[in-house]
Amino acid sequence: MAFQGVDFYEIDSLLSDDERAVRDTVRRWVDDEVLPIIGEHYVQGKFPLQLVPELAQLGVFGANLPEEYECAGLNNVAYGLIMQELERGDSGVRSFASVQGALVMYPIYALGSEDQRRCWLPRLARGEAVGCFGLTEPDYGSNPGGLITTAKETSDGWVLNGAKMWITNGSTAHVAIIWAKTGAIDDPKSIRGFIVPTDVKGFTAKDQKGKLSLRASDTSELVLEDVRLPKDALLPKSSGVKSPLMCLTQARYGIAWGSVGAAMACYEEAVTYAKNRVMFDRPIGGYQLQQARLVEMLTEITKGQLLCVQLGRLKDRGTMTPEQVSLAKRNNVDMATEVARETRRLLGANGILAEYQAMRHLANLESVYTYEGTHDIHTLVLGQAITGLNAFGG
Repeated sequence: MAFQGVDFYEIDSLLSDDERAVRDTVRRWVDDEVLPIIGEHYVQGKFPLQLVPELAQLGVFGANLPEEYECAGLNNVAYGLIMQELERGDSGVRSFASVQGALVMYPIYALGSEDQRRCWLPRLARGEAVGCFGLTEPDYGSNPGGLITTAKETSDGWVLNGAKMWITNGSTAHVAIIWAKTGAIDDPKSIRGFIVPTDVKGFTAKDQKGKLSLRASDTSELVLEDVRLPKDALLPKSSGVKSPLMCLTQARYGIAWGSVGAAMACYEEAVTYAKNRVMFDRPIGGYQLQQARLVEMLTEITKGQLLCVQLGRLKDRGTMTPEQVSLAKRNNVDMATEVARETRRLLGANGILAEYQAMRHLANLESVYTYEGTHDIHTLVLGQAITGLNAFGG
C-alpha cells in the first residue's frame, strides 16, 4: 500500500488536539479560498486584498499575542502551523500575515506603551489596519545598523527623513513601524522605532516594479520627507539595533515553518503528478529517477518538520535563541527551494505553468532565501555561535 501525505514520521502525534485543530482550520481555508485564485493573482502581480478580512476572522494576525488585545493567544507551535499552512498556499500570503503579526504587532506589544498597544493591536488583529515594517534601506540590507534614516527630536515631537526599500505591505499599509537613528549616523545604538501613520504629510509609498518573485505580494519603497510625529510616536522600549533584530527573530521563526508548507505543497503536487503522468506506457512515478526525487523530498521535509516542532517547543518554554532560529530558517528555506526546483523538473514542461504550483513556489522561495537575513548571513551567525569568532565585516 502506498504511503499517503507528508507525515511520514507521525508528527501529528507530537501536536496537541488544539494545535491540530488550528492547522486543519487554516488548511481548509487555504484549500477553499487561496489555491483557486492565487495563480491568477501571481500572474497579474497583485496581492488578493479580499482575503484580509477572512484572515482576520480566522485570527491569524498576531495569533500568539495575548487575548486582552483581541489576539488569539495561541502557543507558538500553533502559530507556526498557521504560517506553514498559509505558505502552503503562497509565500506572499504568509508574508502578509507574518509582517502584520511579527513585524508590526509584535514590536508594538513588546516595545510599545500600554496606550500604543490599546490603540493599535485590536485594529491590526481585526484587519481594520494594515501595517508594514520599515528597516531595510536602499544601501543597507544585511547591515541594518548602518541605516541612515534620521529622527530629530523637536520641542513637540520628532521629524523623520529617509527612505526604506523592499517593504512588504508598504503601499497598502495604514501604519508603518519605522526604524531611524536619533543620534549620530555612525551610532547603531541610537536606533529607535516609531509608529508612523501612512497618511501623515511627507510619507509616500511606491510599488516596486519588475518583480519576478513574490508577485502576489505588495512590495514598496517608502520615502519620508520631513515627516512630523508627536512625541508618543516613539516606541519607548526600543533601543539600538537589537530592537529591530528582536522583531526579525519573530518573523524568521514564522518563515522556518512557512517554508516547510511551501515544500509540502510542491511534494504533494510531485507525487500526484508522478502517479498520473504516463510516459512509455507507465506512470513516471514507476521509474527510479523520479522515485529518487520523491524520496529525497520527503526525507528533507520530514527533517524540517521535526526542526520546527522542537523550535516551537523551545519558544514556548522561553529558551529559544536567535541562533536556533537562524539554523531553522537557513535549513528549511534552502530545503524548500530544492524541493520546489525538483518538483518543477519532475513536472517537465508543465512545471512552468501557473496552473501548477512548483514554479510559483520556486520563484517565491528565491526571495524568502534572501529576506529576513540572507542564507549567507545566517551561515555567519551560526559560524560565530560555533567558534565564538566574528566573521562579519572586514
